[in-house]
Parts: sequence; structure tokens; C-alpha cells
Amino acid sequence: MIQTTTERVRWTSADLELLPDNGNRYEIIDGELFVTRAPHWEHQRVCSNTCTELNLWSRQTGLGKAASGAGIIFTDADNVIPDVVWASNERLAVLLDDAGHLTAAPELVVEVLSSGEENERRDREVKLKLYSSQGVREYWIADRLLQQIQVYRREKATLVLVATLFATDELTSPLLPDFSCPVARLFS
Repeated sequence: MIQTTTERVRWTSADLELLPDNGNRYEIIDGELFVTRAPHWEHQRVCSNTCTELNLWSRQTGLGKAASGAGIIFTDADNVIPDVVWASNERLAVLLDDAGHLTAAPELVVEVLSSGEENERRDREVKLKLYSSQGVREYWIADRLLQQIQVYRREKATLVLVATLFATDELTSPLLPDFSCPVARLFS
């Protein structure tokens, strides 16, 4: 009897150091390598608008900070670069390593969908599962083509969809007291 086995290559954070700095974004989720090209201009504008709104609110309240494209090294096999993150000052103080990378879950993660079935699956399924298992308290998925935001919030031990917001809606969050932003502003 002949047995064949297929072993999946498990990528690690150390492997990322060996990859070229060629403008691609390299992420590892559960040891699987994901490579994406530089995002669409409008994708980046939605990221920038979201980060700006979160930082304006953060400056007014002094409660935390937002950043775009910040790396999170959850484990050696889970190393991602969300589009936008927000962390409270208290949480941020324990999240950053000496290299300035986040080493655990910020309270809020935002991903803006990139075109393509595989990219959407990664953000809607693979990253949702990762962020849920790592303790992210809220996850927003922004769809720039439909101009809508899906809001997932932690209920017990998992992130669950609690709202789908459209351009005419206001985005609020229990994580961000008195934060309110018209959804349309994020896509303008």
C-alpha cells in the first residue's frame, strides 16, 4: 500500500524577513502566506478617511490612537497588517514591542475590502476568525463599492455581526464614547 501525504508549508514571521521589499503586502495567517499588491487608490482613501475620523475623535477625547497599516504579530504563524487599528492608551502601552509592532489585539480593527474573491474571503472569513480568536473587541469591514460597513462586536468569546450600515447611516461604537461619523464621509 502506498501512502502519499501532502504537507502544507507553514510560514513564520522569520520567513517574512527573507521576502523582497517590492511593494507587496505579506501576511501570515495560521502559517499560510497571503500576498497582495498595493491597494486601489479608493481603497487607500477609505483607509485614510477612517483613520482620520478615529484620530480626530481620539485627539478630542484623549482616549487612544488610530493608525493605518500597523503590523500585528499575534504569534509566529499569525502576522497581519490590518488597514486601520485603534487602541486605547491603556492597551497601547502593553501592545507595542521594541520594534514598534503590535503584539496582541487592539480593541478595534478595520479592513477595507480589496477586489477579488480571494481577498474578500480572507477579510470576511479568515481574518474575522483570527481577530475573533485573538480578542479583538470590534471589527469593521468596509465595502467601498457598496459603500457599507459591517460591524462585528465581541459577544462572549466571538465576534458576531451586529449591524450593516449604509451611506445614510451613522457609525457609532460602545468602544468609542460619543464617536459618531456619517458612513458616507468614510467613502467621500
